This record gives sequence, structure tokens and C-alpha cells, in this order.
Amino acid sequence: MEEFETLELYELHYSDLVALSFLSPLDDQSSPSSENMEYLESVMYKIMKNLGPSGPGLLAINGVPNASELRQILLPMARKLALLNNEDRKRVLKDHGLGSDVPLKNVDRTVSPFAMQLKYNRDLDVGSLCNANRSGIEGCSSEIENLGNVFKELGHCMIEVGLRLARVCDKIIGGHELEQSLLESCSAKGRLIHYHSLLDNVILQALKDTRSKSRTSKNSSEKCSDLWQQWHYDYGVFTVLTAPMFMFAPVINGCSQSCDGKECSSPSGHTYLQIFDPNKNSVVMVKASSDSFIVQVGESGDILSKGKLRATLHSVSRPKNLENLSRETFVVFLQPAWSKTLTLYDFAVENTSLNGEHARVCNEENRSQKPSSDIGKLVPPLCDRLKDGMTFAEFSRETTRQYYGSTGLQSKR
Repeated sequence: MEEFETLELYELHYSDLVALSFLSPLDDQSSPSSENMEYLESVMYKIMKNLGPSGPGLLAINGVPNASELRQILLPMARKLALLNNEDRKRVLKDHGLGSDVPLKNVDRTVSPFAMQLKYNRDLDVGSLCNANRSGIEGCSSEIENLGNVFKELGHCMIEVGLRLARVCDKIIGGHELEQSLLESCSAKGRLIHYHSLLDNVILQALKDTRSKSRTSKNSSEKCSDLWQQWHYDYGVFTVLTAPMFMFAPVINGCSQSCDGKECSSPSGHTYLQIFDPNKNSVVMVKASSDSFIVQVGESGDILSKGKLRATLHSVSRPKNLENLSRETFVVFLQPAWSKTLTLYDFAVENTSLNGEHARVCNEENRSQKPSSDIGKLVPPLCDRLKDGMTFAEFSRETTRQYYGSTGLQSKR
């Protein structure tokens, strides 16, 4: 993999996020002191600097209660689930209300996502979300028995963070469009994702009763991409994700002997999440502390804020020459209600950061050895996917169709 610049994310502390989300009007007697207000205004400036058109479109949030503990419990389960035999995995997923949006019988898959719709009450105080499922977790001895409860608890913590951030952005931008669109939805999608090492696929092949073990394993290596996940925009308002966990599988005589792996540090020191920075016209690798949540802006956030927030074009790169290294993460997609109408008003699509970004990418196509040259071919421009007055459901369907088509594969435009 070509070496790219590393971006160390701005880290917003959870306590500051809470303070900003409860911030009273300046003429209210309960308003903070002038000194505290000056500090909070500086934090608001940094938030917009990072989420706005001149920034990367993402930031990190640290200090979230229980987040580190829950991450440590949940993320290793991603690999264990991915490497179970199909029947056992099907039973576990059913028992915990989980599903998947990829064919898990495909032994050559590069990712295994396990998904659940996370419901929340629009009238619920966001501060109570983190404790909604605590009683079902404590005292549970088996990790797998604990799966559904930990999934929900960590998911609700991330929903709370997203709702608070939406409220803060609304205060800065003006209006209530972002937070209101999420409260009207009352639902977010949680995904526990295992990014496969090459040896994981060897294990999956060994679990499968087939006569073509050596041929399939060879094909898996031949088809290995530099990317675990292709370039794309998320199309919700915010995507909240844990900093990834990397797992190293022990190998004896060239073969992994166990479905268990040991946590290890990132071989490069970054998350392997990479973004395309239109301000620099280059690919940037994202670095964040292990206990933080990363929040990135989706296309609906860009649209609803009328361009005051910038959606992040991103992918996940794959480390070279590390056949037994996997990556685990947990993601929550916060999106508007399916019936939400995306009205553009004076927010012209051709002038958004999304399409300006795409134009800058496309202009590089004839220049040699530019990392952006292939990105423009992979990403359908927003103006081809969004029409004024579309519902979010229509926009998401059209976006999915143009990215993946009828084959389920990302288009090679």
C-alpha cells in the first residue's frame, strides 16, 4: 500500500459534548460563566472546523461512560461469529435477534457484518440511553450469551453520542433539522463487522465440506484487494463507529490453529480507515485513540445542513503481507425516517462539497500515479442519485442501486 499522510482526529470529550447539548441561551440566568462560555464556544468552533466544508468531515469523541469496557467485550465476538460453522452461527444470530446483509455461506467473503435495528423512543432523554440495557449484562458468564445485550448497550451509547452531536450542530447552524430528523426515525442500524484476514478464509474453507479446498483457498488469495471496503459515502446523517480492534491469529506450520485470536496493536499505528480529503486532493489515513468513538458525516447530514457539514468519502485499506491480521469494529448508522423528504431549497446539488469533491477526483483521472484516479470511477456522483423531493427511502435505494447494481458489487464506473 502506498504511504499516505496520517490525520490524527480532533478529540471531543464526552463531558464537553454533554455541556454543549444542554447549553442554555445566553440571556438565560443559568447560562455558563463568561469564562466557561468562551471555552465552549472554542469547542463549537473546533467541531465545525472538523465537520464543516473545510475539514475532514469527521472527529473523535472520548470519555464516553462504559464505552471502553463494552468495546473490549463486543469486538472480539465479531471474529468468533464469522468463523463459526453456518448452522451454529445461524442459531446464535437467531437467539440474539441479529442478521447479516452479506451471504455468510460465501467462504471467499472479505467481511462478515452482523446487524440489528436499534430502536429508541423519540421522547426519551438521550442521557438515559446508555443505561437502557445494563441490567441484562451484569452477571452473565458467557460472552456469546451476552452478545445481544452488549450489542444493544454499546449501540445505545453511540446513538446518544450521535443525537447529542446533532443537537450541538443544530445550535451552531441554526434550527433543529438534524436532531429532529433522527428523533423522527427512532431507529438506527448497528453493525458488528469482522474484516477477514487471509487465514480466516482458509479456516472457513476447512469448515466447509467441499472437494476443492486447495483451489478455493488459492483463489481467495488471488482475489485479495488492497481494500477491505471500497470507496463510498455513507448516506445517513452520522455514522458512529468504535476505533477498530486488530486481532492476530496464532499460526503453526503455515496454518491458523484456532478460531480465537489475540488483540494486537495496529501495525501502522492508524485505524486503516482512509478518507479522500478534497482540500488536499489526496488520500489521508485516519488515526484515533483506541477508546474513542469516530463520528463521520453522511450525505443526508450534508443535505439537511445545506452544506454546512461535509460528507466523508472513505474506504478501509488492508495491510500488506499480514495474512493473519483481522480487524474488528462496531458501527451505528444514524439516519432520517424513511419518509423524510430531502428538499434542496437553495442548496444546489452541483455546488455541494460532495459533487465538488467528485469533480476534483475526476479531473485527476489522466494524471499518473494519483491515488484519486480510481476513486472517481467507483463513486457515483450525488447529482445522479438525488432528485429534489425524494424521500430518504428513495434516495437510499437509488444510492444502493448505483453503487452495487444487480450484482451486489460496487460499480466500476
